[in-house]
Amino acid sequence: MNVRHVLAALPITAVAVSMTGSVALASAPHATAAGGGAVAPAAARQPFGPACSAVPSTGKGSFAGMAADPVATAASHNPALSTLVAAVKRAGLVDTLNGADGITVFAPTNQAFAKIDKRTLAKVLADKKTLTAILTYHVVPGRKTPTDLRRGSFTTLQGGKVTTTGSGTTYKVNNARVVCGNVPTRNATVYIVDTVLMPTR
Repeated sequence: MNVRHVLAALPITAVAVSMTGSVALASAPHATAAGGGAVAPAAARQPFGPACSAVPSTGKGSFAGMAADPVATAASHNPALSTLVAAVKRAGLVDTLNGADGITVFAPTNQAFAKIDKRTLAKVLADKKTLTAILTYHVVPGRKTPTDLRRGSFTTLQGGKVTTTGSGTTYKVNNARVVCGNVPTRNATVYIVDTVLMPTR
């Protein structure tokens, strides 16, 4: 399947993965925010955003529960991320993401995936190389704080770049809106977004 052709047909932003089908999660130097501040290794403040209210207050799916688990496992406890979790499993990326040391994941909701035409989505899910490229585009090295996202540009594991803008509790990743951000897991910081990100390369 031609990756560019498939991606052009998708009205979304993407999940990060390598175009070769392999993924390297080596730690990279932390980027600096527009104001010159270094990326902090840990979350600087509490999760924020309208979708955070749907997160349970107790249990493995709560913020405290997610903080205790590596990122792919933590996501599996959030029903709003079930499509993403299924895609990560299909691409064989669970162990890769869980074993990474300090990453940021832009995680599309089920509703984000629902924006994609069903036939196109089925083709992507059936093509491991394309799926991996999309998924890894949603992952960047280092734990990014909201301050880092104010005016950021980050190279993803897929190799393309994502740009971030915003302030306060309102942020965007490319054209995707952050609906629940700054969510800590044991090895990652997660920003849940309302659109699937699409790589352009």
